Amino acid sequence: MSWLSKNFTGENKNPAIGANNYLSQIPEALRPYFQPYMQQGQQAGQQLTGQYSQMTQNPGEFFANLGKGYQQSPGYQATLREALAGANNAAAMGGGGGLGTPGHENYAANAAGEVANKDYQDYINHILGIFGLGQQGQQEQQKQGYDASTRYGENLGNILGQQGQYAYAGQAGENANRSNNWSNLFKGLGGVAGLIAGGPIGGMLGLNYGPKGGA
Repeated sequence: MSWLSKNFTGENKNPAIGANNYLSQIPEALRPYFQPYMQQGQQAGQQLTGQYSQMTQNPGEFFANLGKGYQQSPGYQATLREALAGANNAAAMGGGGGLGTPGHENYAANAAGEVANKDYQDYINHILGIFGLGQQGQQEQQKQGYDASTRYGENLGNILGQQGQYAYAGQAGENANRSNNWSNLFKGLGGVAGLIAGGPIGGMLGLNYGPKGGA
C-alpha cells in the first residue's frame, strides 16, 4: 500500500479502534458477576408481587390459606385439661349452678373454646412471623438485584461514553493528520515546481510562495 493511500485515505491505524475493541469486551466479561443477582432479584420481585396482590385483592382467602396447615400444639391437651379442671372446681364450689348443670356445661365449653382459640391464634402468629421473615429475605434479594442492575447499567453507560470519547478523539486525530499531510504535500509540490522552473532559487520561491496548508 502506497504512502499516499495510507496517509490520504485514512487507512493509518486509529488507536481509538483498538481501545474500543477492548472496551467492547468488558460488558460480557462483567455479566457473570452481576447476572445471578439480577436474575435472583427479578424472581424475588415476581414472587412478592404475587403475594401482595393476593393480600390486597382477597385478604380473606389469604388468611384462610395461612390456617390450612393448623394442628393442635403439643401443649394443647394439657392446657385444655387444666381449663376443664378449673371449670369443674368452680362448679363444685357452686359456681355456674353446680356440677352437671347447664351453667357448668356452658362454663366448661367456654373454657375449652378459649383454649382452642388461643392455640389457633398462636399458630397463626407463628406462621405470620415465618412469612414475614420470608418476605424480608425476598425484599433483600430484590434490592440486591436492583443494585446489581443499576451498577451494571452504570458500567455500560461509562463504557459507551468512553467509547464515544475515543471515537471522537480518534477521528479528530485522523482529520488533523490528514490535514497536515495535505499541507506538507502542497509545500512539497510547490518546492518541486520551483526546482523545475528555476533551479534552487526557484525551489526556494516555490516553498515560500506555494500553496499553504489548509488552503
